[in-house]
Amino acid sequence: MPRRDDIHTILILGSGPIVIGQGCEFDYSGTQACKALRDDGYRIVLVNSNPATIMTDPAFSDRTYIEPITKDAVERILALEAERGTPVDALLPTLGGQTALNCACELDEAGILEQFGVEMIGATREVIDRAEDRLKFREVVESCGYQLPTSEVVTSLDEGFVFLEQIGLPAIIRPAFTLGGSGGGIAYNRGEFEDLVRRGLAASRIGQVQIDQSVLGWKEYELEVVRDRNDNCIIICGIENIDPMGVHTGDSVTVAPIQTLSDREYQRLRDASFDILRAVGVDTGGSNVQFAINPETAEMVVVEMNPRVSRSSALASKATGFPIAHIAAKLAVGYTLDELRNDITETTSACFEPSIDYVVVKMPRWTFEKFPEADETLTTQMKSVGEAMSIGRNFREAFQKAIRSMEVKRFGFGLDGQDRWLAARLGEADVEWPVDEETLTRKLSVPCQGRLYYIRYAMKLGWSLERIFGLTGIDPWFLDQFRQLVRFEERLLACETLEDIDANLMLEAKQHGYSDPQLAKVFLGGISTESILKVRAYRRRLGVEPVFKLVDTCAAEFEAITPYYYSTYEQPYEIDGEAITDDEIRVSDQEKIVILGGGPNRIGQGIEFDYCCCQAAFACREMGFESVMINSNPETVSTDYDTSDLLFFEPLTLEDVLNIVERLNGGGIDDPSRSGGVAGCIVQFGGQTPLNLAHGLAAAGVPLIGTSLQSIDEAEDRESFKAILDRLGLQQPPNGIAYSLEQARDIATKIGYPVLVRPSYVLGGRGMEICFDEDALDRYMRTAVDVSELADAPVLIDRFLSHATEVDVDVVADFEPHASTRSEQIDHAHDPPRAIIAGIMEHIEQAGVHSGDSSCILPPDTLGPSIRRRITQHAKALAEALQVRGLMNLQLAVRDDEIYVIEVNPRASRTVPFVAKGTGVPWSRIAAKVMMGASLASLEEETQREESGFYAVKEPVFPFEKFPGVDVVLGPEMRSTGEAMGFDRSLPVALAKAKMSAWLPLPTEGEVFLSVRDADKQSVVDVARALGSMDFTVHCTQGTCDLLAAHSVQATPIRKISEGARPNILDRLANGEIDLIINTPTRTGSDTDEGRIRAMAVRSRVPMITTLTGAMAAVRAISALRAGTWKVHALQDAHGDHGCGVGGQAKRRTVEH
Repeated sequence: MPRRDDIHTILILGSGPIVIGQGCEFDYSGTQACKALRDDGYRIVLVNSNPATIMTDPAFSDRTYIEPITKDAVERILALEAERGTPVDALLPTLGGQTALNCACELDEAGILEQFGVEMIGATREVIDRAEDRLKFREVVESCGYQLPTSEVVTSLDEGFVFLEQIGLPAIIRPAFTLGGSGGGIAYNRGEFEDLVRRGLAASRIGQVQIDQSVLGWKEYELEVVRDRNDNCIIICGIENIDPMGVHTGDSVTVAPIQTLSDREYQRLRDASFDILRAVGVDTGGSNVQFAINPETAEMVVVEMNPRVSRSSALASKATGFPIAHIAAKLAVGYTLDELRNDITETTSACFEPSIDYVVVKMPRWTFEKFPEADETLTTQMKSVGEAMSIGRNFREAFQKAIRSMEVKRFGFGLDGQDRWLAARLGEADVEWPVDEETLTRKLSVPCQGRLYYIRYAMKLGWSLERIFGLTGIDPWFLDQFRQLVRFEERLLACETLEDIDANLMLEAKQHGYSDPQLAKVFLGGISTESILKVRAYRRRLGVEPVFKLVDTCAAEFEAITPYYYSTYEQPYEIDGEAITDDEIRVSDQEKIVILGGGPNRIGQGIEFDYCCCQAAFACREMGFESVMINSNPETVSTDYDTSDLLFFEPLTLEDVLNIVERLNGGGIDDPSRSGGVAGCIVQFGGQTPLNLAHGLAAAGVPLIGTSLQSIDEAEDRESFKAILDRLGLQQPPNGIAYSLEQARDIATKIGYPVLVRPSYVLGGRGMEICFDEDALDRYMRTAVDVSELADAPVLIDRFLSHATEVDVDVVADFEPHASTRSEQIDHAHDPPRAIIAGIMEHIEQAGVHSGDSSCILPPDTLGPSIRRRITQHAKALAEALQVRGLMNLQLAVRDDEIYVIEVNPRASRTVPFVAKGTGVPWSRIAAKVMMGASLASLEEETQREESGFYAVKEPVFPFEKFPGVDVVLGPEMRSTGEAMGFDRSLPVALAKAKMSAWLPLPTEGEVFLSVRDADKQSVVDVARALGSMDFTVHCTQGTCDLLAAHSVQATPIRKISEGARPNILDRLANGEIDLIINTPTRTGSDTDEGRIRAMAVRSRVPMITTLTGAMAAVRAISALRAGTWKVHALQDAHGDHGCGVGGQAKRRTVEH
């Protein structure tokens, strides 16, 4: 049937800030939906609280609300749109993950959708309930003749224990209406069972958990399914987990297509998926159905179903080229699959099931190093923060490409710098080899992030596949693939030198996925730019070079229009004596800009950098260049098939990037006949990942555009940077640079404790710590100096400025860069250069908390005009001194009217998208144009802005709920996974909205527990007095009560945990009797009383503030909420319709300026 003409305005709910279990894959899905529906002429109203995503750029929707995704906020938005004469007709809730689905259900339950005449499309409330309500879903599955694991849905702990008597332990707990397995897990004893059921009931929106009899060890599969209202059903992709049941699919290495099922077994899953889809009632979109199969009996059970675009949908879309979210959005407005065209081929119908002639491997990315006290065991609750995807012609190739996409100093399954077996073979010192049997048994038995590497060690020690299978439960087919890699290593190592490898063996190594760095480690003694390029040169002399294949949805049966590629190696064939390879790449004559993405999301390097890469691609179109995107992240918009002109889904390593650049260029720098089609490469937008490749690319002759590598190095090199500051007359905290423990001690003694120590060349404060004495410094130098990504990088030591206000400044400049790495193919405009301040942000938390973990305000609240003018002067002077062309981020500390320079990063920062949304200017797109030759003078119209009168507040979001027992105290090392934004004319209201959007809304009444360190006790009096004046009951220990009483502030005493008296604060929290905690820590660690309180607050979902400045801001926000109602605002109202949109993108409806 044709599109629906009875609806005109569609409300799309996003997924909010990035959290574990709900990442940027939903921003990718939502962005696709916005584009698809606007192309069809619908008016789009978007609600998403995440400023870091490209989805919330105003040009993707007609009305962009960066507001909390809550029932109250959306009700206000519906009312405002109705008042404006543009009422919302339909709500599409299936593209924003569990957050959107839950919000839509609450709107429906409250009668708000009916009140405003809004229809739910994509999935009705009844459909959502049948899939998400565990009891109703069981009835649906059983009515289709299928089984779930023996299970019971319970709503209380007592009911749970009754069922436990029937099934025994272990048991699996699955809360209803949650994301990423939140609140769930595997219970092996009654204590764990009680804890998990309590957590699950609290996490579930409807207070319901399903308790499953264990199917641990069964094989796990999932199918991505699409159905339309005419009952056309198609399977987009089948995905297989390498790990057996018991590990959340988001934490498992997964493979597509399914490798270990016969066609008959696969058809059984396919039929069951369609039957369940029909019975649940999904008829206008995509769904995900998960199965478990007993490897011994082939018994099949249904695990669960998501009646929406899921985490795996993004993976399936990128794996096949089939844009699931795009199609789902079209189906939701009335189209059927046979009416829609496949955009990849432009000749086939969307009702054709994708077929792929390659293997895709998805590998999760964890950041346990940020939470050293966390349990690394992988269970049914997801713990990974990102993922990478790789494509190869066989599993072994794709698997090794996935490993080197992780950016954890691994370049394959083995034979790299982390390989203990190889280190022992090469005679390196201090290597623990062999791994003792007890350790190896434990590593194989307990799912964890490094288990696959220990499987290799077991094979090296001669363990049989049967023994390994018995411990891991991993299918023997996959174990055999790993064994083939292990056996091939022996053939490689039989060669004594690199030159002993002939062309046939080199080709076979590449077909197995072995990388140049692995060969460099084995034959040249180490992995460095020089050794990698030596291996590369020898390989090319042998004539072993990659070919590029299209991701085309149809296994080459039809021609693909979209240039979406992966690399592989294949044996040439001969025609008339000429060696021919089947290379599908299409290279035009147009000049190209290569954009290096950020790889898998991780703490410190997330979706903010993908936003910048997307803006760079849009800028290419406006500047007349072809954009080439290289990235390995399947969750992001940058790897959407229509974001760039050419897309390469490849690892971000020197070898893989050079393969692409040289292919597009018609050869390397040693080839005088090369075409030179690559005008330049952008390494400053993708975070630390591309910057780590910059020196190698420059050494290989790749031109870099924008700020030069020399300037980036000058900003990182402590001595060079200090010389620049001295020349400019700018001050920084007393500091030094140490290459050894002795140097570190001397420097710290000279400048005075406390000191801030960190490695160079890292992101996210990785390895950063405040040391208050020499013992702490000694401990740091022994354990953390290897954190830096570059060999022999020094440790930087600064005097820590306590009680200082930290400030972030984003700058765009167009100074002429150093000639050393400058592209000769880019002509720079000759207007006088300048620097423009994009935004000055004031941190709410004082210096000492990583900028990514600190809430911040734009524009500043307490910095006076004089300080702002001086900050502006400092920033412009530094941009000129470093010859910045593009973006620069400056971090400052302000204390006693003095400004100290903390650091300068002449590249994109994580605050750039936030500043763009807060000011209404697409700064990263403007910076990209400048890097491509434009001047700021010529872009003056785009950079002009008037003060909007709005405040934007960035609020970080943390994953502590996923790591029970981890102390939540904030410090100089970044631990947040994402951010939300509050936006309002009133700063206190913007603060309150930011808290709501981060899912920790501030209470407006109730009980507050106050516990602060001695240094904060005088200052906390005003906080306690303000809370008391708003009728909060303040609880604190006796000493603080006495202090408050001396200042005429009433408080209720509560006994310390260490005193043993009950009930204590832990009991009050467990009973739901505390509504807010303010705790500035004196001692950290999960084993301290304070740590236990903070951990209990996380488990009880009680808002907690751990800095005094944060508490003061929270009091202002609470006061504003109590004073009256708050309003919602579209970005278009604050900044005008030009906003910070996407400009000249092809295939998109543009917003008129």
